[in-house]
Amino acid sequence: MSPGEFATTGIAHSLLTREELLRRAGELVPVFKERAARTEELRQIPPESVQDLLASGLIRIGNPRRYGGHDVEVDTAFDVGFELGRGCGSTGWCYSLWTAHNWWLGHFPEQAQEEFFATGPDTLFSSGLNPAGGKVEPASGGFRVSGRWGFSSGCDAATWVMVAVPGPRPNGLSWLLLPRSDYQILDTWFASGMRGTGSKDIVIKDAFVPAHRAVDPDRCGADDMTGWKFHGRLSYRAPLRCLAGWDLAAPLVGIAQGAIDEFTSRLQRTSGPGRTADSVALQLRLAEASAEVDAARSLHRLDIQEILDRAARGEPFTELDRARYRRDKAFVARLCVRAVDRLFEASGARAVLDTEPIQRCHRDVHGASHHAALSWDLVAEQFGRQALGLPPSP
Repeated sequence: MSPGEFATTGIAHSLLTREELLRRAGELVPVFKERAARTEELRQIPPESVQDLLASGLIRIGNPRRYGGHDVEVDTAFDVGFELGRGCGSTGWCYSLWTAHNWWLGHFPEQAQEEFFATGPDTLFSSGLNPAGGKVEPASGGFRVSGRWGFSSGCDAATWVMVAVPGPRPNGLSWLLLPRSDYQILDTWFASGMRGTGSKDIVIKDAFVPAHRAVDPDRCGADDMTGWKFHGRLSYRAPLRCLAGWDLAAPLVGIAQGAIDEFTSRLQRTSGPGRTADSVALQLRLAEASAEVDAARSLHRLDIQEILDRAARGEPFTELDRARYRRDKAFVARLCVRAVDRLFEASGARAVLDTEPIQRCHRDVHGASHHAALSWDLVAEQFGRQALGLPPSP
């Protein structure tokens, strides 16, 4: 038995079907909804919620099979994100990131994968992907890195971190993987939305990173086929950049669906002649918001299926394809924000009370939509320029 099969951990590798994984996700929705207020108070995912996610096997959707993964593709993880976000946006967000990270890890050299999963299949890592605060220098056998990175969601439960630094290509990036002993967490996360994500700062002071714990994300799944070579998993045959970021959009769909669920439930409790549920204005708002969320979910699924289908056929991905995927991720977020805004505006004065879940949906969907990968204006401009045959703007 190879190290990747956990010969020394005593962990049984039980494969779960897509249907079973989605069933387990559905069962966790009311659990996480009940804990949503406490999750905000803690400003991180409660330990019992982390344990529930690990025990359910849902995070292992991201793992390559040799490291405890299931025989399902990443689209299943996105559908789980749709579900979990309904109960708690912060928990759905961290779930999606942890799962995507473990999928990303399959692109690293084999030695890095073995080191990461040496503690078992439920190992987690957070990330800091804005390279502006990082400094890296070549060193014998690797790199020396220092700096500070913000917005490292889920870092409290993680035992590794991945940070972005400049180079080695002009305007390029490297992603470096470091164990918990090589960095500090600064508690800087005091936010209006997504409070429970614990998206704190990571500080690294002159740490050594061996060369096998570095990848160029722009080459992964494109020029560098390490993931496909080791794992034969279809998603590793598509460029990482085409599949990255959809994990961020998925919980927004869940948050918006959670707002629809809450709005519908509250109106159903006020049905009858002259009651609020009989308001045509509110019925129209519900119809339009639910259509927007359905459209967001469908667009998300359609693009992911297209990416996987093209990977299966070995087709190339053009720059316009990539620009369209970035556009669509941001548009999914845009649709979800519109839907929640429409319902929140129609929810009356009680909607601002801390006891009302819809105010959390409102804050969370706006907080999540501010992530750089989901920002509309920049990606919309770049798509427009590409579609018109113009060069990218600086």
